[in-house]
Amino acid sequence: MQGRFHRNSRQRSNSPRSGSGFHSARDPVQRGGSNGVAGAKRQYERYLTLAQAALLSGDTIEAQNCYQHAEHYFRVMTGQQT
Repeated sequence: MQGRFHRNSRQRSNSPRSGSGFHSARDPVQRGGSNGVAGAKRQYERYLTLAQAALLSGDTIEAQNCYQHAEHYFRVMTGQQT
């Protein structure tokens, strides 16, 4: 049975091209939409939705965190710099 486990297990690599972590840093689609204003708008709406859900569940700290992320993407959309 041990040999069977090893055949089904995933091989990991330390190569920078292997995409260590959840997503590859070279793939902007998986990183969450770093494709200009359209990606920023999508992320802005995503974080607003997450903040509203957090408020409904009573988690005000998580809601504040999501609102701060949404504010960042709002600034990216409008071209503001801090």
